[in-house]
Amino acid sequence: MTDKKLAVFIDRDGTINEQMGYINHPSRFIMLPGVPEAFRILNQAGFLAIIISNQSGVARGYFPMELLHNIHSVMKESISRHGGHVDGIYFCPHYPKGAIQEYAVDCNCRKPRTGLIDQACKDFEIDISRSYMVGDHYTDMEFAERAGIQGVLVRTGYGTGVIEYNLPAMATKPGYIADDLLDAVKWIVNKGSSHI
Repeated sequence: MTDKKLAVFIDRDGTINEQMGYINHPSRFIMLPGVPEAFRILNQAGFLAIIISNQSGVARGYFPMELLHNIHSVMKESISRHGGHVDGIYFCPHYPKGAIQEYAVDCNCRKPRTGLIDQACKDFEIDISRSYMVGDHYTDMEFAERAGIQGVLVRTGYGTGVIEYNLPAMATKPGYIADDLLDAVKWIVNKGSSHI
């Protein structure tokens, strides 16, 4: 039996790409600086790099599922061109009041609920107690706490506003506040490399 791996779960919008509301066209997907390098560093350090993302735009009827897969293909290709790779992508397309009936459900996979990370743990041998969640929103930090992993809050996307206006009142505090995904990954690797 192989040893369980450490994983870094990464939010998409605002952490990997510019926060633009709903990304309803490939032209609106703009990757943030340092992201491909961040994935490459995680890969080289032996961490699983797994994307965990709420994508309720599908349920709301803002874009079809095909677009989401297309954008994820573009994203993976871009990361791959710079020597990195994504180990998995898990997303929630649901929203209880959605316009598309198929996806208008109250699910267990919409962050901060933990259905997506539960699925990832079924697919990979993950040491969840020593894994991390990186995101730009307070729900990412709540998600991390519920999943039993350490949260890292980035200043990109909604992060700066969350840090200034929400963090003081948040019951769940991040383990680290990073400038961006690359900074977060460097902190994680330096902190966790002795355990791999």
